[in-house]
Amino acid sequence: MSDGESEWLAQAQQGDEQAFARLVEQYQTPVFNLCYRMLGDPYEAEDAAQETFLRAYRAMRRYDPNRPFATWLLSIASHYCIDLIRRRRMRLVPIDSLPGEVIPDPGITPETALRQSEEQQQMQELLAELSPTDRSAVVLYYWYEYSYEEIAAALSLTVSAVKSRLHRARRALAEALQKKQSASKVALERKHYESPAF
Repeated sequence: MSDGESEWLAQAQQGDEQAFARLVEQYQTPVFNLCYRMLGDPYEAEDAAQETFLRAYRAMRRYDPNRPFATWLLSIASHYCIDLIRRRRMRLVPIDSLPGEVIPDPGITPETALRQSEEQQQMQELLAELSPTDRSAVVLYYWYEYSYEEIAAALSLTVSAVKSRLHRARRALAEALQKKQSASKVALERKHYESPAF
């Protein structure tokens, strides 16, 4: 944590809105990306990120400065997204997959962009098959490189529960990916045999 961030945190805890606005600027991308990975929809992710910052602002006086601010903030986002996913499942509305990257990189070719978009869509579909807590653990571990201890703190789990969830999620993702690849291979072979020979 930088000296500037420590100062902003101290000021924000005293109710300084400008200091909190600086924290929002610094963390808006990681919070949005976490919500995006968990929810799979850029509009829902934007709303969830805003709600995360609103909840953080309201709880700022209770923030423990001995705990990393990023961990605290991302745990708020994770819990909020988990609640959204649970409510969504209760309404029996399927999780939509994302059609592509939200912010395209202008330096890549159209072919690379299409391949990346397809890979991202496939990953969103695979993540959507996990339970909300498992999905959150996977996102925090692989995209944010959180330690087992940080994930445990963020999700209110034990370290052994985090390890178990990650192991189970990796196995589930690998099996789902294998099924998708097998189905694609069968479809390609079928297309090849059905196409007329010239």
